[in-house]
Amino acid sequence: MTNVSRTSTQEMTKIAIVTALYVAIALLLSVISFGALQLRLSEMFNFLALFHKRYVIAVTLGVAIANFMSPIWFLDVPVGSIATFLTLLVCRAVTKNMQSLKAKMVTTAIIFAFSMFTIAVQYYILMDYPFFATWLTIGLGELFSMTIGGIIIYMVSKRIDLTK
Repeated sequence: MTNVSRTSTQEMTKIAIVTALYVAIALLLSVISFGALQLRLSEMFNFLALFHKRYVIAVTLGVAIANFMSPIWFLDVPVGSIATFLTLLVCRAVTKNMQSLKAKMVTTAIIFAFSMFTIAVQYYILMDYPFFATWLTIGLGELFSMTIGGIIIYMVSKRIDLTK
C-alpha cells in the first residue's frame, strides 16, 4: 500500500468518524436538537475545523444527515448544510492568525451563534415564527451548546493532537 493511499484512507476514516459522531449525538438528543428552541450538543464538533480542514467536510456531512430529522428538513438539509460549510470556512479564516486556542474557540462560538439567523429565517418563512425572537432563542441555544462542547473539545485537545 502506498503512503498516499494510506493517508487518504486515514483522512476518510477520520471524516467518517466525526460525521457519524455528529449524527449520533444529534439524533440521540433529537428532542432538544431541532426546533425554534434547540440545544444541539453535536455542534461541539464545529471546533474541530479549527484544528484541521478535513473537519469542515465531516461536520457539514454530519449536519446534512442529521437535518433529515428536522421538522423543516426539506429546507434545513440544503440551507443548514451550506450555512454550516460557509460558517466553518469563515471561522477558519477569522481565527487563522490567532495564537490562543481559547480565543479561537470563543470567536467560533460567537460566529456560530450569530449564524443561527439562517435557521430563524427558515422558521419564519415556513412556520411563521417571529424572526428576531426565534433567532435569539436559537442563537442562545447555539452559544450554550458551543460553550459546553467547547469545554469538552478543549479538554480533548489537551490529550489528543487533533491537528493530525
